[in-house]
Amino acid sequence: MAALPELSDGRTPLVLVSGWRGPVHETARSFLGDEGTVVIRHDLAELGQGVVRRTVTTGTASAPVETTEILELAHGCVSCTLRYDLLPMLRRLHARSSVHRVVLELDPALEPEAVCWAIEHVPVVGVVGQIDGPAARDVRVEGVVTCLSADAWWDPVTGDEDLDDDRTVAQVAVGQVAFADALVVDDGACDPWSSHRIRAVLARLAPGAPVSSVADGPVLLPRIGADARRGRVDGAHSPLLRGRPPLDEDHGVALVEFAARRPFHPGRLHEAIDVLLDGVVTARGRLWLATRPDVALWLESAGGGLRVAAADRWLADMSDDEMSEVDPERRALAALRWDARFGDRDTSIVVLTHDVEPEEITAALRWALLTERELVDEASWPTWDDPFGEFHTDPCAEAPLGAFEKNGENAS
Repeated sequence: MAALPELSDGRTPLVLVSGWRGPVHETARSFLGDEGTVVIRHDLAELGQGVVRRTVTTGTASAPVETTEILELAHGCVSCTLRYDLLPMLRRLHARSSVHRVVLELDPALEPEAVCWAIEHVPVVGVVGQIDGPAARDVRVEGVVTCLSADAWWDPVTGDEDLDDDRTVAQVAVGQVAFADALVVDDGACDPWSSHRIRAVLARLAPGAPVSSVADGPVLLPRIGADARRGRVDGAHSPLLRGRPPLDEDHGVALVEFAARRPFHPGRLHEAIDVLLDGVVTARGRLWLATRPDVALWLESAGGGLRVAAADRWLADMSDDEMSEVDPERRALAALRWDARFGDRDTSIVVLTHDVEPEEITAALRWALLTERELVDEASWPTWDDPFGEFHTDPCAEAPLGAFEKNGENAS
């Protein structure tokens, strides 16, 4: 279904174009056919030498006008540099009457979810003539477009290659697709079976996202559905199955849902989660760990990388005053399944597989749950060894650039 026309709220439309390997540059440049479009790119290829190149492009796709500047790394941290440079720039561009749309051509190592989080939440201060506040005061996300070349995408997505910042390539590449409102897919070099398998994965990672084989952003944007995220960052208690993904198996690709109303044993869970690293594209969801009854944990994996992090407190651990500040929808959903003893505590995980039997995953996770005897002996829970360690937040995790850092971090 085509997107419904939006009423203008005075903010400048913003499009994010991302992708690990694919026609990102061509798709971003395709918007230059529209008068008043500015394309911004921060190139991190020379990050190891302390160099970030910012290129601003205007004009047309056939006759672009580029301006490139070299930026110094703020505090030696690329995420800080981008916040201090990108977010103020978005606010300044909004003030120019000649700018009608901004397109961010994201470096392959950047994830659009984290950039959108920063746009919505990180304050920008000191911009002349503007009230201090986040860039979202002046720009609204019109769409997130992710581009990929299928033949070059599959191996990184299912592998365990590391980046230099405690992320894996798979985590980045999966996150880029999962946050997309629309996809540009070049699968011309793929054999038919591989192409069909990748299409099955994409349909479950980004359900409802229109797919095009042509790098033409202006044609693709109107096809984005009215219920698309458009930069919205979900929380740990949001529905895990976004949209209407296919639930049947296709070319070995399947979605596995796991839910439980009793906690995990920390030691057994630490052993069991290895099942999420082989034959799995990605897994994500919230966990209830017996040794941490006050906080919901967030699990997210992609390829051979996995992270468990502190996400949010359970409503059952909050005072009445604290609970009154929680989103009403979350409170209403929790009330429907409230347990007299454990409140809203639960586990809910969704796993996207490509080469493992769903029953193997379900059996391993059920084995890690507390037994009936352990469940009644609640006084012993705090005494158990917890191999997940203490959770922490890095100084720059306030507005992280990696989707796997948004809730704090703890690599397991």
